[in-house]
Amino acid sequence: MTAKEFLMGLPEKVRPEALEGLQTIFHFEIDGEGGGQVTVKVEDGACIAEEGLQGDAKCVVKAKEDNLMNVLRGKINPLMALLTGKLKISNQGEMLKYAKIFGLM
Repeated sequence: MTAKEFLMGLPEKVRPEALEGLQTIFHFEIDGEGGGQVTVKVEDGACIAEEGLQGDAKCVVKAKEDNLMNVLRGKINPLMALLTGKLKISNQGEMLKYAKIFGLM
């Protein structure tokens, strides 16, 4: 599975009841063969993933595809990835709010 496939599959993994009353937009800019630009929106109890960067993001995540996949697979500690620059997150508070819902932690 590539990082882009993981991100595009988020809507199928997220429970709608976990999103009630939440609203946000994430932009993922993933470098590498299995990467790309993906927007993940949460609105009205739904999660929507689409290619490209759509709307005004509350949080932008930038990483190389292999680094993001290593974080997702538990091979790299997310905090260490942030501290070493392997993962860049513009609004860490927003990411923390959704990381568990998205299955990123």
